[in-house]
Amino acid sequence: MESGASRVATAGGGNGTEDLAGSSQAQRSLQEGPPTMLHKLRQRAQDEKGFTLIELLVVILIIGILAAIALPAFLGQREKSMDAGAKTQARNAASAMESIYTDDQSYGAGNQLAAAQAVEPTLGTENITVTVTGAGAAGYTITAKHANTGQTYTLAKDATTGVVTRTCAPKAKGGCPEDQSW
Repeated sequence: MESGASRVATAGGGNGTEDLAGSSQAQRSLQEGPPTMLHKLRQRAQDEKGFTLIELLVVILIIGILAAIALPAFLGQREKSMDAGAKTQARNAASAMESIYTDDQSYGAGNQLAAAQAVEPTLGTENITVTVTGAGAAGYTITAKHANTGQTYTLAKDATTGVVTRTCAPKAKGGCPEDQSW
């Protein structure tokens, strides 16, 4: 006869005993207790490969929010960079006009844009229209307008006082501040 320590009665009846030494399930149950929730979660996480639909939707939502924030800021910076090109063209035209004045003691007569382009060949490029008009032998007005933004930048040297003024239009758009001076 076998000792009672190695056999346990089963709930279903039957022959009434089961050998615990041969059953790994029963051995684990006696030593560790029932499987813990943490163990079940670890096993489930190891069994799953990939992402759930909810996780993918959350990632797409986050990317959409970031794009909605970044896109207007990017477009505003792009417009400002185009306007900076128009401002640069106006300044280059003014430098060309001052170079002409240094050589001739006059800002020239007739086609002043052609004279300025002879000094600075890049004037009127990159979708920017540059016009140069004279205000006598001592003054000029330069207008640079970017075709894409529609911003107009004017640089004028007064013929009598020699004061240079810089204005732009329309105000508070692109690179033109509220006071319309640049």
